[in-house]
Amino acid sequence: MENQAISPRVSIQTADFDLSTEVAALRAQDPRVGAVCSFIGTVRDRTAGTPGSISSMELEHYPGMTEKSIEAMIDAALKRFDIYGARVIHRVGLLQPLDQIVLVVVSSAHRGESFQACEFLMDYLKTQAPFWKKEQSPEGAHWVDARVSDDAALARWGITASN
Repeated sequence: MENQAISPRVSIQTADFDLSTEVAALRAQDPRVGAVCSFIGTVRDRTAGTPGSISSMELEHYPGMTEKSIEAMIDAALKRFDIYGARVIHRVGLLQPLDQIVLVVVSSAHRGESFQACEFLMDYLKTQAPFWKKEQSPEGAHWVDARVSDDAALARWGITASN
Protein backbone atom coordinates (compact mmCIF):
# COMPACT_ATOMS: atom_id res chain seq x y z
CA MET A 1 0.00 0.00 0.00
CA GLU A 2 1.38 3.41 -0.97
CA ASN A 3 0.17 5.11 2.23
CA GLN A 4 2.40 3.02 4.46
CA ALA A 5 5.51 4.69 3.05
CA ILE A 6 4.09 8.07 4.03
CA SER A 7 3.05 7.08 7.52
CA PRO A 8 3.67 3.79 9.34
CA ARG A 9 0.62 1.77 10.31
CA VAL A 10 1.49 1.59 14.02
CA SER A 11 3.17 4.13 16.25
CA ILE A 12 3.72 3.78 19.98
CA GLN A 13 4.91 7.18 21.14
CA THR A 14 5.06 9.69 23.96
CA ALA A 15 4.27 12.67 21.70
CA ASP A 16 0.74 13.85 21.05
CA PHE A 17 -0.81 13.39 17.59
CA ASP A 18 -2.85 15.52 15.22
CA LEU A 19 -5.98 13.97 13.69
CA SER A 20 -5.96 16.05 10.49
CA THR A 21 -2.30 15.21 9.81
CA GLU A 22 -2.92 11.49 10.27
CA VAL A 23 -6.06 11.47 8.12
CA ALA A 24 -4.27 13.39 5.36
CA ALA A 25 -1.39 10.89 5.43
CA LEU A 26 -3.77 7.92 5.21
CA ARG A 27 -5.72 9.45 2.32
CA ALA A 28 -2.68 10.87 0.48
CA GLN A 29 -2.86 10.41 -3.26
CA ASP A 30 -5.42 7.60 -3.04
CA PRO A 31 -8.44 8.53 -5.18
CA ARG A 32 -10.20 5.28 -4.22
CA VAL A 33 -10.87 6.58 -0.70
CA GLY A 34 -14.49 7.61 -0.20
CA ALA A 35 -14.65 7.22 3.57
CA VAL A 36 -12.41 7.71 6.57
CA CYS A 37 -13.47 6.68 10.05
CA SER A 38 -11.52 7.73 13.12
CA PHE A 39 -11.63 7.17 16.85
CA ILE A 40 -9.75 9.19 19.44
CA GLY A 41 -9.61 8.02 23.05
CA THR A 42 -8.74 10.45 25.82
CA VAL A 43 -7.62 10.10 29.43
CA ARG A 44 -10.53 10.43 31.88
CA ASP A 45 -10.26 11.81 35.38
CA ARG A 46 -12.20 8.91 36.85
CA THR A 47 -12.38 5.20 37.29
CA ALA A 48 -15.57 3.35 38.16
CA GLY A 49 -17.47 6.62 37.63
CA THR A 50 -15.83 8.44 40.55
CA PRO A 51 -14.88 11.97 39.36
CA GLY A 52 -11.38 13.08 40.29
CA SER A 53 -10.25 9.57 41.18
CA ILE A 54 -7.45 9.66 38.55
CA SER A 55 -4.98 12.55 38.54
CA SER A 56 -2.62 10.95 36.00
CA MET A 57 -1.70 7.66 34.43
CA GLU A 58 1.53 6.21 33.15
CA LEU A 59 1.37 3.69 30.32
CA GLU A 60 4.06 1.14 29.48
CA HIS A 61 4.40 -1.52 26.80
CA TYR A 62 6.86 -4.10 25.52
CA PRO A 63 8.64 -2.37 22.59
CA GLY A 64 8.49 -4.50 19.48
CA MET A 65 5.95 -6.94 20.91
CA THR A 66 3.18 -4.35 21.17
CA GLU A 67 3.73 -3.02 17.65
CA LYS A 68 3.86 -6.57 16.23
CA SER A 69 0.58 -7.50 17.90
CA ILE A 70 -1.20 -4.36 16.61
CA GLU A 71 0.26 -4.89 13.12
CA ALA A 72 -1.23 -8.41 13.15
CA MET A 73 -4.67 -7.00 14.00
CA ILE A 74 -4.41 -4.44 11.19
CA ASP A 75 -3.56 -7.34 8.85
CA ALA A 76 -6.65 -9.17 10.16
CA ALA A 77 -8.79 -6.05 9.59
CA LEU A 78 -7.49 -5.75 6.02
CA LYS A 79 -8.51 -9.36 5.36
CA ARG A 80 -11.87 -9.12 7.14
CA PHE A 81 -13.09 -5.75 5.83
CA ASP A 82 -12.94 -4.04 2.44
CA ILE A 83 -10.61 -1.26 3.59
CA TYR A 84 -7.61 0.40 1.99
CA GLY A 85 -5.55 1.34 5.00
CA ALA A 86 -5.42 1.77 8.76
CA ARG A 87 -3.32 3.74 11.20
CA VAL A 88 -3.06 3.20 14.97
CA ILE A 89 -1.24 5.53 17.33
CA HIS A 90 -1.07 4.72 21.03
CA ARG A 91 0.67 6.98 23.47
CA VAL A 92 2.77 5.77 26.39
CA GLY A 93 4.45 7.56 29.26
CA LEU A 94 2.88 10.00 31.72
CA LEU A 95 -0.55 11.25 30.66
CA GLN A 96 -3.02 13.63 32.29
CA PRO A 97 -6.83 13.77 32.13
CA LEU A 98 -7.95 15.29 28.80
CA ASP A 99 -4.79 14.09 26.99
CA GLN A 100 -5.29 12.14 23.78
CA ILE A 101 -4.18 8.57 24.31
CA VAL A 102 -5.17 6.52 21.24
CA LEU A 103 -6.04 7.09 17.60
CA VAL A 104 -7.46 4.60 15.11
CA VAL A 105 -8.02 5.78 11.52
CA VAL A 106 -9.35 3.58 8.71
CA SER A 107 -9.90 4.37 5.02
CA SER A 108 -12.19 2.60 2.55
CA ALA A 109 -14.46 3.24 -0.40
CA HIS A 110 -17.60 3.29 1.77
CA ARG A 111 -18.40 4.25 5.36
CA GLY A 112 -19.74 0.91 6.59
CA GLU A 113 -16.46 -0.95 6.15
CA SER A 114 -14.50 1.91 7.74
CA PHE A 115 -16.79 2.03 10.77
CA GLN A 116 -16.64 -1.74 11.28
CA ALA A 117 -12.86 -1.96 10.88
CA CYS A 118 -12.33 0.99 13.24
CA GLU A 119 -14.52 -0.64 15.89
CA PHE A 120 -12.82 -4.01 15.35
CA LEU A 121 -9.37 -2.45 15.88
CA MET A 122 -10.50 -0.47 18.93
CA ASP A 123 -12.07 -3.55 20.53
CA TYR A 124 -8.75 -5.34 20.03
CA LEU A 125 -6.76 -2.47 21.54
CA LYS A 126 -8.98 -2.32 24.63
CA THR A 127 -8.98 -6.06 25.25
CA GLN A 128 -5.84 -7.66 23.83
CA ALA A 129 -3.03 -5.16 23.20
CA PRO A 130 -0.20 -5.51 25.74
CA PHE A 131 -0.22 -2.22 27.68
CA TRP A 132 0.11 -1.66 31.41
CA LYS A 133 -0.84 1.47 33.28
CA LYS A 134 -0.09 3.02 36.61
CA GLU A 135 -2.98 5.13 37.83
CA GLN A 136 -2.30 7.97 40.23
CA SER A 137 -5.20 8.61 42.59
CA PRO A 138 -5.71 10.33 45.97
CA GLU A 139 -4.99 6.95 47.58
CA GLY A 140 -1.64 6.63 45.78
CA ALA A 141 -0.35 4.90 42.66
CA HIS A 142 -1.01 1.36 41.51
CA TRP A 143 -0.18 -0.65 38.36
CA VAL A 144 -2.99 -2.37 36.48
CA ASP A 145 -3.23 -4.34 33.26
CA ALA A 146 -4.63 -1.81 30.79
CA ARG A 147 -6.60 -4.49 28.96
CA VAL A 148 -10.30 -4.53 29.73
CA SER A 149 -12.04 -7.89 29.71
CA ASP A 150 -14.95 -7.55 27.29
CA ASP A 151 -15.83 -11.02 26.08
CA ALA A 152 -18.93 -9.72 24.26
CA ALA A 153 -16.84 -7.29 22.19
CA LEU A 154 -14.43 -10.06 21.27
CA ALA A 155 -17.13 -12.64 20.59
CA ARG A 156 -18.81 -10.44 18.00
CA TRP A 157 -15.57 -10.60 16.00
CA GLY A 158 -14.99 -14.31 16.69
CA ILE A 159 -11.97 -13.65 18.90
CA THR A 160 -11.26 -15.54 22.11
CA ALA A 161 -9.77 -13.65 25.08
CA SER A 162 -6.05 -14.30 25.54
CA ASN A 163 -5.66 -12.71 29.01
